[in-house]
Amino acid sequence: MNYQWYPGHMTKAKRMMQENIGLIDLVIELVDARIPFSSRNPDIDELGKNKARLILLNKSDLADPKANQIWMDYFKNKGFHVLEINAKTGQGLKAIQGMVKEACREKIERDRKRGIKNRPVRAIVVGIPNVGKSTFINSFAGKACTKTGNKPGVTKGKQWIRLNKELELLDTPGILWPKFESEEVGRNLAFIGSMNDEILQMTELAMDLTEYLLQHYQTQLFTRYQVEDEGQSRTPALMLEHICENRKCYKKGQEPDYEKAASVLVDDFRSGRIGRITLEMPGDIAPE
Repeated sequence: MNYQWYPGHMTKAKRMMQENIGLIDLVIELVDARIPFSSRNPDIDELGKNKARLILLNKSDLADPKANQIWMDYFKNKGFHVLEINAKTGQGLKAIQGMVKEACREKIERDRKRGIKNRPVRAIVVGIPNVGKSTFINSFAGKACTKTGNKPGVTKGKQWIRLNKELELLDTPGILWPKFESEEVGRNLAFIGSMNDEILQMTELAMDLTEYLLQHYQTQLFTRYQVEDEGQSRTPALMLEHICENRKCYKKGQEPDYEKAASVLVDDFRSGRIGRITLEMPGDIAPE
C-alpha cells in the first residue's frame, strides 16, 4: 500500500514558527515514543538551531522500555535534552521544569551576568498532528497558568502563558506536518493512527503491522491472541486468519471477516493491549 500524506498547512505553520523563533529561548518538541524518527519534522532542527532543545518522548508507556532508553541515548548524543513522558496521565511532567533549567543554563547564566533577574524562559511547543501536543500543554499548564498579554515585538494576537515564575509558553505554537519521502515513515504514521483510517486499506495495514510484530514481538503477539501452534501462524495471512477464529470475526455463513480482524489487531496495538511496542530503532535510520 502506498501511504500518502497531505501537508496542506505545512507552509503556514513553518512561517509562523519562523516569525516567532527569535522571541523564544527553548524549543520543546513532542515525538511519539513508538516512532521517534517518523513522528518528527526535520525542518524543526533547522528552524530551532542555536536554541535550547528539549525532546519529549510522549506515549512512552506504549513503547518498548528498552527501546525508549536507546532513543534517549540517541537524542542525547545528538545534543538534545530528552525525557520520557505520558501527557495523558502526567507521568514524567514533574521532571520537565528541572530539565528546562538544565537546557537553558547558558541563557540563565547570561541573564544573571547582565543583572537581569527573574526573567522566565520563553518556550514554544512543536509537534506533528496527533502526537499529543495539546494534551501535553493542558496537562503541563494545568489551571494555574495565566495569559500575560501581548509583549513588544509579538504579532498581534499571539499570547504568552505564564506556567510559573520561571517559564512562559507561546500559546499558538503551530503544528508542523511530517515531511517524508520513504514509505516506511508513512506506514509508521498510519500504524499509530496519525492518518485518517478511512483513506487506508485496513486489512493491508494490519498485514504490514503483523509482519513487523512477527519479526520483533512474536511472543507478545501470540500471547495476546492465544496462539498455540506457532508453526502454523508465522505468516501475516495465517495470523489474521487465527485472529478471526480467536475473536469470532465472522460474516454471515461463518465466512472469516478479515477486515474486522484487521481492525481488532490495529486497535489492540494502538491501545497497548498487545504490549509495549516500538516500531523503529536508531539503526533503521539512514546515515545523515
